[in-house]
Formats: sequence, structure tokens, C-alpha cells
Amino acid sequence: MLTEDYPLHHLMMRSYVMEQSRPGHGSAWSERTREWIKQNAKLRRYLLSEIRRHGPVPSRQLEEDGLEPKDWVSTGWTSGRNVSRMLNALWMQGKIMVAGRAGGQKLWDLSERVLPPWTPRDRLTEPEIVRRAAERSLRALGVATPLHISRHFLRGRYTDLPRALSELEKQGKLAPVEIRASPRAQPWPGQWYIHAADLPLLERLASDDWPESARTTLLSPFDNLICDRARTEQLFNFNFTIEIYVPQSQRKFGYYVLPILHGDRLIGRIDPLMDRARGRLQVNAVYAEPSAPAGRATGRAVATAIQELAAFLGATAIDYDSSRLPASWKRELLA
Repeated sequence: MLTEDYPLHHLMMRSYVMEQSRPGHGSAWSERTREWIKQNAKLRRYLLSEIRRHGPVPSRQLEEDGLEPKDWVSTGWTSGRNVSRMLNALWMQGKIMVAGRAGGQKLWDLSERVLPPWTPRDRLTEPEIVRRAAERSLRALGVATPLHISRHFLRGRYTDLPRALSELEKQGKLAPVEIRASPRAQPWPGQWYIHAADLPLLERLASDDWPESARTTLLSPFDNLICDRARTEQLFNFNFTIEIYVPQSQRKFGYYVLPILHGDRLIGRIDPLMDRARGRLQVNAVYAEPSAPAGRATGRAVATAIQELAAFLGATAIDYDSSRLPASWKRELLA
């Protein structure tokens, strides 16, 4: 998250503190967490003291020996991990932040020492946060329904979003739009919006005054463009699922697949694997969507995007499985 957006996220920290300090408030989970934090006040004070004295510090240097904490009990991997659970609670409360990393270890320090002096400290009301976040979300999405907005940026934290959108519309900051697959088709269902600042973009699209050159790049599976899977399929006709947790025999495309963004279209995906010991990028497969443009120009653009990934990873060479490449791009990929 951007430090500039600190006021938009600080409410969650304040709410977390409030929720954990008010008996009878919140879900059964929050009640249980509140009670556990209360029972382990000594552990909480100890962690804050150690981080204040020695931070930034990795969690492995923070011990609970002699404190006799009441164990956190769960059916998952967090069971008994009292230091980790308390660090997470302090992080959620905004008391501590990740100041850096040492290998795979987070380095914890007091938030007041991590945040730069210029950090905005405005104490915004919840309605103002929702309005600002809704605008930010809509600008990022381009066009969106209230559901799309609610799933973006402050995901799940848009209290009374319909009211906020109504106020923004009255202020002239957003405008309702209709989306059709073709001029004679029926409008897509739902209420769609565009930010007023982006209306000139519609005029550019209508006049065909749009760059002909299309940037081609590979997306992370967690990229914000595709994080709302239903929206991605609706707008781009691109069905994407992260198959990390799918058994290998049931995977359709691969373990860590990267979609291919070509201009304003998602035209395929690749299944890469970095062999760090050998310094080589192994591309297990390249898949083209049925509607993907064929031809040498597109093939070269995809090959360049893969070469950029290899350079980013420090690979000295790229190895393709030639039997799992689209015929229309194969020549350029193997060139």
C-alpha cells in the first residue's frame, strides 16, 4: 500500500483496536481474539518493548520463554504460535510494521519509526474514506459496477457504498454508462460507472484516436487487473484460475501461470519455472487463446515479453518445450 494512502487504511487499524477492546462487539472470532490479547497482555508488552529496544528485528529473535502465555489454539498451522499471532495483532492495530526483510524473514519495527515524517495523518471519517476509495477504485478499473468497486482497493471495507456512489454522482465526479457488446446488443446488466475525469478517454476511443502500438507484457497471477476473476472473464473473455493449490494431475495450465497482456487483450498464458541453480528460465508451455492474433508480429511480442521476464530473473538462457507452443507463434519463440 502507498504511504500516501495511510489515512485510508488507518481506520481499519483503529477499528481493529476498538473491536478487540469492546466485549460483546464483533464476530465470535473477534471476541475470541480480543479475549486472547487480553489474557496475553504481558506478551504484548514484552514484544513492544523488545521491538522498541532492538528493532528492526525478525520474529525468530523474539522468545516467549518465561512469559507463560495462554496458547493460541487452532486447527491450522497457527496453533501454539503465540509470538506470531501477537505480532499479527500488533500489525493489524498499526503498532508495528514490516521495516524490511532478511531472506524470507520479516523485520518488525515500531510504525512510528517505519513511516516517513511526511506521512499524511488525516483522521478521516468512514464515509469520506469510502468516497475517496471508491473514486480511486473506479479510476483504476476504468468502468465498473458497485460490486467491482467493492472488490477493489479497500476490498470488503466499503460501508454503505451505494450512498457514497450516489453522492459522488451528484457531485459530478462519476457518471453512469451503458456497456454493449455491439451497438444493437442489449446493455449489460447492472449499474456501470465511469469517473468523470476519464470521459475524454471515451471520446478518444470513439474517434479511433488510440495508439496503434500494443504493449505486450506478462502479468502476475495476483495482478489487480485480473484479481476479480468474474470481471476478468466478463470483460476479456479470459477464464483464469491460480492452480498452485490444485493437484498436479488436475492442473489445466500449470503451477504458476502468467497471463499475456497484449495491448487491451488477454491473449494467452505461459507456464514458467526458474531453474536458479542453472540460471535458466524453463518455459514449460505457452498457450494462446482461441481468439489470439496469429502472425509473426504477435509471436515476436510474446517472445520479447518472455525475454524481459528472463532478464528480470537474471536468467542467462530460456529453454522452451517445443512440443507445447502455439503453432502460430512457435517460430518466433524459438528464434
